[in-house]
Amino acid sequence: MILPPEAPPAIELRGIDKRFGAVHACRTVDLRVEAGTIHGIVGENGAGKSTLMAIMHGFYQADAGEILVRGQPAAIRGSRDAIRLGIDMVHQHFMLVERLTVLENVLLGAEGGARLAPGAARARAELARLGDAYGLRVDPQARIEDLSVGAQQRVEILKALHRGAQILILDEPTGVLTPQEADDLFRVLRALRTQGCTVLLITHKLREIMAVTDRVSVMRAGQMVAHRDTAATSAAELGELMIGRRLLPPPPRSAPQPGPALLEARGLVVRDAAGVERVRGIDLALRGGEVLGIIGLAGNGQGELLETLAGMRAPDAGEIRLRGRAVFPGRDFNAAALRRLGLGHVPEDRLRSGLLSRASAADTAILGYQGDPAYRGRLGLLSPGRIAGHGARLMRGHDVRPPDPTLRAGLLSGGNQQKLILAREIERDPSVLLVGQPTRGVDIGGIDAIHRRLLACRAAGKAVLVVSVELDEILALADRILVMFDGRVVGELPAAEATEGRLGLLMAGIGPERASAAPVPA
Repeated sequence: MILPPEAPPAIELRGIDKRFGAVHACRTVDLRVEAGTIHGIVGENGAGKSTLMAIMHGFYQADAGEILVRGQPAAIRGSRDAIRLGIDMVHQHFMLVERLTVLENVLLGAEGGARLAPGAARARAELARLGDAYGLRVDPQARIEDLSVGAQQRVEILKALHRGAQILILDEPTGVLTPQEADDLFRVLRALRTQGCTVLLITHKLREIMAVTDRVSVMRAGQMVAHRDTAATSAAELGELMIGRRLLPPPPRSAPQPGPALLEARGLVVRDAAGVERVRGIDLALRGGEVLGIIGLAGNGQGELLETLAGMRAPDAGEIRLRGRAVFPGRDFNAAALRRLGLGHVPEDRLRSGLLSRASAADTAILGYQGDPAYRGRLGLLSPGRIAGHGARLMRGHDVRPPDPTLRAGLLSGGNQQKLILAREIERDPSVLLVGQPTRGVDIGGIDAIHRRLLACRAAGKAVLVVSVELDEILALADRILVMFDGRVVGELPAAEATEGRLGLLMAGIGPERASAAPVPA
């Protein structure tokens, strides 16, 4: 849809300011988003972009400033106000009821009256129309729990469009999608733009910004520091604007020279509490001096595999050997014993398993190693002074900001929490390092620092296993890649032969025959 040149911007923010106590989240932010465009918002963790989007959608109210929607001042005191004005948001973690159908989810909160049948009929017809118009076809009677992640995201977009959204905010929309699903999403966004919808895209993936947006705005430390036409900028410039400095090129990687297997699994089977097999007869060998990448969409068993290899859960069948020693079956199979044998572990969910959010950063820096005599003083009791000193040294040495060991761990940004946990494990000099989702929720500067640490471990001869849903990350780090689907390894590729297309097909459960037919870039 071609809009008249005099059309007002879809949404405009003037002087938006927001504080949370001592934290100045947004500092007199100005933003103008033209109607019928795809506008990207990028910035480091804590830059203020999510707060800004929450203000647009009514979750927060600004302390100062003005919002204009289609040229008119707007009071957005809650999400109902935003929806009434045609603004809706698709969250990174979908807001769907898994046991309900697509139609039932779309109707929630928009039933259209006490009698459900007429509203359901209208919604079914509208879903068919929207599906045809935007390529968003989904079976209205399908249960959410039976849909792929990409199809669930289509339902979220359909919900918003059914409620009349003309300004759509998407928060990290490709974090759990295969490359093929991400391409499908981009086609949908371009179709929305063609029909006159306005899209705000929040993402840390600069390649996606370059691929799909018309214009991009950069936030840093609560301020809007730059606006660029996408065609007139580059991912490198945007990265520098985000972090306020030039990123150094990654260190050159030598060809892998793997040593002997330091961690082995044979016939590993893991069942959940309901007796469902999550890991189905997996064999793997992790060698010193290599990074082994494991990739798959969330829920395909890689999380259970990682927890099992780290000793957090016992397998139901199979064998695990660490540095040539059988640890399962055996009495040495638990997380503490494996740490003593030289295994380090950065869990996938840092908030649930990696730190104590209400404890200090110094306490997080010794979590799991609190029995070490180095942290004890007189009478064998834990020494707060020794713990604080160790925490301060660790934070300075690994650029954890702010380097304050007394700060509550939960108050650190996600990237700094991750750097602290990784530092805790690396400082123990493990021979085997298991890392789950190393840069989940981490900004571009933190990603660079974490990747450098992991590659340094490889160069030092350590065996590194990385589990990630990020294709870019696996391709940047791994020497060898295993792809998991439905609890099994469905493909193994040397990194030199891996492409996003091949890996994406394997992640979607399409066999290696079709995956190997995907083109290799020149």
